[in-house]
Amino acid sequence: MPLYSSSNKVGWFKRVKIGYPCINLEIGCSSGNAFRLRSYSESRLMETVERNLDCLLRILHFNAEHGIFFFRITSDLVPFASHSVNIFDWQTHFASKFEEIGDFIKRSGMRVSMHPDQFTLINSVKQDVFERSVKELEYHVSLLDLMKLDTTAKIQIHVGGVYDNKKQSIERFAKRFFELEASIKSRLVVENDDRLYNLNDCLQISSETGTPVLFDVFHHHANSTEATVNQAVQSCLKTWRNKDGVLMVDYSSRNMAGAPRKHADLIDLEDFNRFLVETEPFDFDVMLEIKDKEKSAIKALEAAKNDPRLNKV
Repeated sequence: MPLYSSSNKVGWFKRVKIGYPCINLEIGCSSGNAFRLRSYSESRLMETVERNLDCLLRILHFNAEHGIFFFRITSDLVPFASHSVNIFDWQTHFASKFEEIGDFIKRSGMRVSMHPDQFTLINSVKQDVFERSVKELEYHVSLLDLMKLDTTAKIQIHVGGVYDNKKQSIERFAKRFFELEASIKSRLVVENDDRLYNLNDCLQISSETGTPVLFDVFHHHANSTEATVNQAVQSCLKTWRNKDGVLMVDYSSRNMAGAPRKHADLIDLEDFNRFLVETEPFDFDVMLEIKDKEKSAIKALEAAKNDPRLNKV
């Protein structure tokens, strides 16, 4: 029996979802194909976007067939989308394809998110960096809007730089946040990072802006507060409203053979099961930031099959 059907509606799946980001290693295609700026042409762009969207739909079908109902869509879906060289109306040209993808996401009860790169810095001290960051966020919002997804489809960002004064940098983030269009603000979530802004910093920003806090477990261990994982999840849960959907969590463990901040290549099932126990009884959607992508997600689903939160409908 398939895991989804045409009768499924948004929100039909209420159980906790497990997912992975951007790349599927098994199906043999990429939804993030790109090309060099010097090779830009309208025909090259159209061909690349079409290939990326076709692959994205294949990934989503694979995920649904394997019970993976959380996925982070790559930011590279449309090359040079926020660059001045790109004046092609790709939104209109590919509108029906985006809607087809969105229909499948909703029909299957799936949740998706996006994560712009580290150069998206709304608290930058440089005005031009902020302006470029806004354009990048507008692009991400346009993708999710073209898919006709509600505001549970989130765009996660880090707070940004400290710029020698964390207090002022937090204040600048809050000020800049209120300058953003409502369509951006409704989708943004802020994530604790592994060096500069810990969970308490993000909770402070949330209290000032209303932005939900995405909890990154790996970053919390690297840049910790006094809060346990259970307490951290409880604190983050309070920042999410009904229109935001359930809390989003990023999970990984450390690659013991690499640098302290390097993510694991394979899921550590003992650590993952400990994480599930630590977070009882709270509901959230968990993104596995682990190098082998869908392989770890499938293993995690199997390991967690007796967790009532993953079997609640």
